[in-house]
Parts: sequence; structure tokens; C-alpha cells
Amino acid sequence: MSEQSETFIAKTVIKAADLEHRRKINFNIGKYNAVVPKGKEQFANVNLARERAKNVKWRAIETLDKQLEEFELNFTKRGGKVIWAEDSKQAIDEILKICEEKNCKSLVKSKSMVTEEIHLNDALEKNGIESVETDLGEYIQQLDGEPPYHIVTPAMHKSKEDVARLFNQKLGTPVTLTPTELTQVARNILREKYVQAEIGVTGANFIISDIGGIAITENEGNARLSCAFPKTHIVVVGIEKMIPSITDLGLFWPLLSTFGTGQKITVYNSIVTGPRQENETDGPEEMYVILLDNGRTNILQNPKQRESLYCIRCGACLNACPIYKNIGGHAYGATYSGPIGSVITPHLQGMEEFKHLSFASSLCGNCTEVCAVKINLHELLLENRLESVEEGMVTFTEKMAWKVWKIASLKRGLMNMGSGNLKNKVVSRMFKGWNKKRADLEFSQKTFNQLWKERYKK
Repeated sequence: MSEQSETFIAKTVIKAADLEHRRKINFNIGKYNAVVPKGKEQFANVNLARERAKNVKWRAIETLDKQLEEFELNFTKRGGKVIWAEDSKQAIDEILKICEEKNCKSLVKSKSMVTEEIHLNDALEKNGIESVETDLGEYIQQLDGEPPYHIVTPAMHKSKEDVARLFNQKLGTPVTLTPTELTQVARNILREKYVQAEIGVTGANFIISDIGGIAITENEGNARLSCAFPKTHIVVVGIEKMIPSITDLGLFWPLLSTFGTGQKITVYNSIVTGPRQENETDGPEEMYVILLDNGRTNILQNPKQRESLYCIRCGACLNACPIYKNIGGHAYGATYSGPIGSVITPHLQGMEEFKHLSFASSLCGNCTEVCAVKINLHELLLENRLESVEEGMVTFTEKMAWKVWKIASLKRGLMNMGSGNLKNKVVSRMFKGWNKKRADLEFSQKTFNQLWKERYKK
């Protein structure tokens, strides 16, 4: 068992028994479930929209090399600079290099899961650069010293009382402040940071190849401010975020907002195609786009798992997953949690360390049912399990136990042999880990085959 697996099990034991945690999650996801059906009403045929989106992503991923080159060509025509990063170290080194060139002491950052993936804030802090999260949920998590809990709503596991106590401890505000007042406190602090920062860092929801631009969707306007106020704008984005054309946004923006938050469309939707031009009055003087691989080509070269790169990070699969709702986002021990995280993390960070995530699933298929781009997530979880076994990541004892189980299952005489009590003892010895966190196995005294023969002796 890997160290990550042991940590995962320890965390899940605690969280699964935390009823207050479960209450908060069910409350917040319940609000999400109430509004999503309303958002879906904007589509004449929501399943057809999902199918079309999947086909667009299929084309983008199958021709990803050409799409990325076209993006670079079009983006650099307008004065933008593209940096290719194979891994997180290369991305961090390039960002630190830019910060050094700009003599950066302060940096504002909008919500971006890919910067969480490369641990950008930690790297900047070690180099004496202040990095401030400007998304309210991310700001709350940064104050608390925690990573995001959810792909879309980083502080989903916190109640308004939790946030009020946190602000009281960290900012000295009264513990009685309402959510509106807490938001105003954060806004007043963050508005000063935009003016002071030399560099703004954002992610991108989509890379658009035909215009050489990035698309950002948000509800607070902080990403737009992070793009425009500082003199330098750095975008860090995974290469899989590609879509071929700006016209595709007419499909993807409503899908992302509906499946992400239940909205018809998010409040702020921006397309950025480069630094400020001669005839423009605002925007950064310089703009960099860092195209990050960091294991994505491992998924790309896997014909079956390639489908997971279609993900638009709406978070719907997390909200639908009974496992996620039980153990929460932090238990996964990875940047991406829930079903999509369980699918991609073993390929991004190593199958041996993270194969356990694909086994921590009920395989109910609800994740596939709600996916905005119809990724067969439950099937990909099974593929991960198969790959881990084929790569030999299984103990000799487990292999032998399943071999005996297979032999017994295929022979009716063996299945009928012995009483239920005897079977309980044999199986409990073979699968010792089963009843550590589950009820004891209880076989019936007679098999269905035996009962059938007794009833119909003829």
C-alpha cells in the first residue's frame, strides 16, 4: 500500500464519521441541485448540446498538436508570448524568471486549478513574492492555509459562521458579520492589491486556436481585474483546454455555467487575445501564455483514457458523486478531486501512488450521467483499475485470493459446498481487509441453486 493510499484511508475514516461536515456539504450541493434543472431549460435539447460539445472536444484533442501551433501563431501576431512547459518545474521557473525581470514584489491571482496543480503560491512565497488569491472562495482558503476543496467552489465545506470566525482570527473583524459584510471586507482589501501588483496571473477556461485567444468565465470580476490592472499578465493553462473556434463558445459557455453553477451564463465572460494594442486604452503591457503539459500527454497517448481530456472543469461530477459527498475534497490528497480527479490523477502523478482513487468508487455511473461533455467516467475508473493490475500493482496474496474466488465461482459443486458459517470463515480469512470498515460478510446457509432443487425436485 502506497503512502498516499494510507493517508487517503486515514482521512476518509475521519471525514466519513463527521456528520457536521456532511451536513454542510449536503446543504451546499442541495442548493446546486435545486438550480441546475432551471439552467438546463435554456437548451432545446440538453443531451444534444452535450453530444455536440463532446464532438468539438474530440476534434480539438485528436488534432491538439495542430491546434496548439495555430494558437501560438495567432497569439504571437498580436504581441503575446507563448511558453511551453513540460512539467510544473519548468512552469514555475518561467514564472519566477518573469517576476525577476519585472522586479515583482506583489502578484494578484484569479482562481486557477492549474496553478494549484503546480503549487505556484508556495513557490512564490519561497522567493519573497506576495501572491494574493482574488476569488473570494480562494481568498478564504488562502487565509485558512488550505487548498481548494472543490473545482468550482473552493470553500464549499465552510459555513458562513466558519468564514466569520476565520475573518475574526485573521483580519480582526467582528465575528458577527453577515456574508454581505464579510464580502465587503474582502473586497476592500483586494481592491488595494490590484493597484499594487506588478503582475496578474490567471488560468483560462478555454484556449481558442482560430483567434489566438483565451476565454475566462467568472462571477466576481476578479479575473478581469487581474488581467487588466497589472502591467504584466501571465496565463497558466493546461494544453487540453483547447477549442478550435471562437464560435464554439456559444455552446461551451452556457454548458459550463449551467453544469457548474446552474446559471444560464456566468456574470463575466472575457476573451483576451494579447497585450494592449496601440489603439487600446487598457490592458497589460505584456502578456504570456504558459502551455502546461505536466502529464497530460501521458493521457493523450492512452487511447482509452484520452477521453478524460475533454473535461471542462464544471464540477458536476463532484456534486453527483456519493463518495465525494461522503469524504469531501481534501481526503483525495490531489489537486483534482471527485470522479474526474480519480480518473486523471493516476496518470498525472503516478499510477502506483494514486491507483487507490479509482478503487474508491461505487461505480454507480452518476458522474457519467451528469457530465457536461458526456465523458464515460465510470468506465474510465474501471480502465484505471485494469491498468494497475496489468502493470503488476497488486500483492501476491490478493492475486491468489481472487484466483481461488474465480475458480470457486465457476464451479457449482464448490459454490454449494459447506454451510453459510463455513463460507463466512473462509472468505473472511481470504479478504481480511473487508470488514475493517464494513459489516461482516454473511452467506446464507443454502445457495439459491440448492433452494431451487429442494423446491423443484423433479
